Amino acid sequence: MDATLLDAEAEAAVLRVYRQVFAVLAREAGAMIVDPDLLDADQAILDAFAEAGSDGLTVEQATLACRAYPHDVIVRRFEVLRQYGAITKLVDRPNELRHRAAFAPYVMLMFLRRMSVQGGQAELHQLLTLEAHSVSDPQATADDGKASIGRMTKVFRLLGNELAILVATSTTAQLRENAQLAWGNERLIEQAEKVHRLVLDRWPELHRDCTSLRMALAAYADAVQLAAGRLVERAGTTRALGLLPIETWLTFARSSEPDTLAAVLDGLLFDAAAPDFSPQTMVEAVETGRRTGSARMAPPRPTADADAPESAAATDREDLRAEAERVLAGRSAVDIVEVIDEAGDWVTARRVLAELTAAHLHDELEYELVWSDGMRIDPAAGTPWATEGVFRRVAS
Repeated sequence: MDATLLDAEAEAAVLRVYRQVFAVLAREAGAMIVDPDLLDADQAILDAFAEAGSDGLTVEQATLACRAYPHDVIVRRFEVLRQYGAITKLVDRPNELRHRAAFAPYVMLMFLRRMSVQGGQAELHQLLTLEAHSVSDPQATADDGKASIGRMTKVFRLLGNELAILVATSTTAQLRENAQLAWGNERLIEQAEKVHRLVLDRWPELHRDCTSLRMALAAYADAVQLAAGRLVERAGTTRALGLLPIETWLTFARSSEPDTLAAVLDGLLFDAAAPDFSPQTMVEAVETGRRTGSARMAPPRPTADADAPESAAATDREDLRAEAERVLAGRSAVDIVEVIDEAGDWVTARRVLAELTAAHLHDELEYELVWSDGMRIDPAAGTPWATEGVFRRVAS
């Protein structure tokens, strides 16, 4: 096939747009950007062009508008953007000083920002929505449906492969940093399954392609479960909160009712620091708490004439039961304030409350710890501040 000038012109136009789009990723001509702060400088330059209007900007005006950044940085980034065609002369003549900026690099910056925060999930949601509209079009053909299924299959295969590799080879910290790959996975799978049903209903002959999509979705779902399971196992449930974006938690905190917010902390006991602790003591306590080590336990040494010891879980259960009955002293319920006052000081009361909380959370014990909104304040008491509540026996 002979190439024509029209073909070459079309290819040059496509290349020109690509160079504009990826100009924000170039540290210099032929080199990828390595400093994220340079993206901020690029955005400041493009923001300045947006405010300048149709008159454009000179290099000096751009550096003045971006004076929050070092002069040399703005000049260097201006030159890089100009080399890649993201910034061009207002009029193509030798002595022209004013420049104009293309919109494509700014769109790329917006895309990069969202990708860094959401891991591309928003873009993938939009892609699936567009695919659903595409295959629902009355003028769509079987080839359109096949192409749509093929695109989605590759996307979910890439997602599943990346997560699977992270689970198998990465540390827990690295997996947590990439946890955004698992955000909104249920909704993504639902959207993909909707497109799958539309295609399969309209073009049953594409069942092989649809099977490939189902396999990719299943692999992605398995990889998400493995990733979440490993995070919970290695880092603990509280440190696995990175599975959700921060906006989700902010929205939950702002829009939830008080009872819902209180339920999040149900079963947790917070120990306020005593006022006579010095800052140095607190820092030392925190640093000591970070040091974790596995203590070697001595092997059991059973004796021939002794019966097999009771399991540790059963022993703990009975210890908690004994402590709960001691506090209740034959009563069906007791006020928490009374329990704290009987303890005499906070150190003792803290231990008692910890055991009552454990009894409340134990599945095999019939006790309940219920907190209320009130608080007793008595400067003369051993523990001046005490939250009101009731510890009671639950009828089985």
